[in-house]
Amino acid sequence: MINYLISPGGKLSGNLRVPGDKSISHRALMLAAIADGQSRITGFLDGGDTLATMAAFKAMGVEIQHTSENEVLVNGVGKGGLSTPGKVLNLGNSGTSVRLLSGLLAGLGVECELTGDHSLMSRPMRRIIDPLQKMHALITCSEDGTLPIHIKGGACLTAIDFEMPVASAQLKSSLLLAGLSAKGRTRIHEPVATRDHTERMLRQFAYQVECAGNTISLEGGGALLGTNIEVPADISSAAFFIVGACIAEGSELIIENVGINPNRDAVIHILREMGADITLLNEKIVSGEPIADIQVRTSELHGIDIPESRVPAAIDEFPVIMVAAACAQGVTRLTGAGELRVKESDRIAAMSEGLQTLGIEVEEQETGMTVTGGTIEGGEINSFTDHRIAMAFSIAGLNARAPITVKDCANVETSFPGFVELAKNAGLDLLVQEQV
Repeated sequence: MINYLISPGGKLSGNLRVPGDKSISHRALMLAAIADGQSRITGFLDGGDTLATMAAFKAMGVEIQHTSENEVLVNGVGKGGLSTPGKVLNLGNSGTSVRLLSGLLAGLGVECELTGDHSLMSRPMRRIIDPLQKMHALITCSEDGTLPIHIKGGACLTAIDFEMPVASAQLKSSLLLAGLSAKGRTRIHEPVATRDHTERMLRQFAYQVECAGNTISLEGGGALLGTNIEVPADISSAAFFIVGACIAEGSELIIENVGINPNRDAVIHILREMGADITLLNEKIVSGEPIADIQVRTSELHGIDIPESRVPAAIDEFPVIMVAAACAQGVTRLTGAGELRVKESDRIAAMSEGLQTLGIEVEEQETGMTVTGGTIEGGEINSFTDHRIAMAFSIAGLNARAPITVKDCANVETSFPGFVELAKNAGLDLLVQEQV
């Protein structure tokens, strides 16, 4: 077991670059694998989740080389070139891997079983399985609606016109990827817009995708063409340092080359509405994605009612946003975020328990929480093996009055390799404790 020991206080300063965007790395690798020709991906996230995706495609016969750090060369096999793997595909802790692969592989003639670690085995998969079955995919999960997922080859998929019951980029992406192999035009109608990395990435591989309002559609049967992709730094990883610089006295920090996709940048809007001093510098478009350097200074934060319209685009950042709320004057209310209950942990329960341990007044609701800003004390925090919970409470130490111990942090490396060294170099007083 790995624990983090955080001494109180400190400030964040200097320039830093967080690892590549995990969502974009997954998608670039998946599409490169089934494209015609070679693709080079730079800025690739070498984390446990993305490496699980890579291992799955290697097991299906795709040649992938690490040509240098954070750069991979993929020799695509085309949509019909994947081989049936000779083993179960274990996707570790990666919900993105298993849900997107379920759609992608459903129509590609591959027979396989998808599984994962203890946490992933308990996460809901029925929302993916049911619409894929409506597309005539030969795919099943357990009776409880969880892993393992079994996919049989030989399915002839038909396009679907689907009203999404929840705002979920993973569900949307899974069905769009299945639509690549389906007969006809697949149409997905979102209740609200979610991150559109899949749509942007398909266009980079020369596949036509149409977007009209909250409806996304594509015609099945086309080919993808290999290309070069530059992955921006991950805004979900940057969010920990953005909040850290806001709450730590005397901080001034620049985070370089961060993806600011308009369906992912809600964390910036929410924090600005709370009074955060955040400036975007050097904005540009790279590989179809908007990026910028993010400058953050110490801020006087105040509580707000977080608009439900912003929730889907900030769903991964709420653990650290709730740390900002704990340091703000007044009350912050989060509603409409029931999706947090079925992440790597029940993040509503985990954040409520942890903040209360640190002396913050929290009222937990079914789809959100109410946080009254106050003084962060010390204490021992259970991360529930959730990387985002672990990093959020580590950052809380910058505004704490006493030491914080965060338990069970090994999974941080799956999404944010190098977090400890980067955080220490920026100014967080963090020690790693290993327990046998």
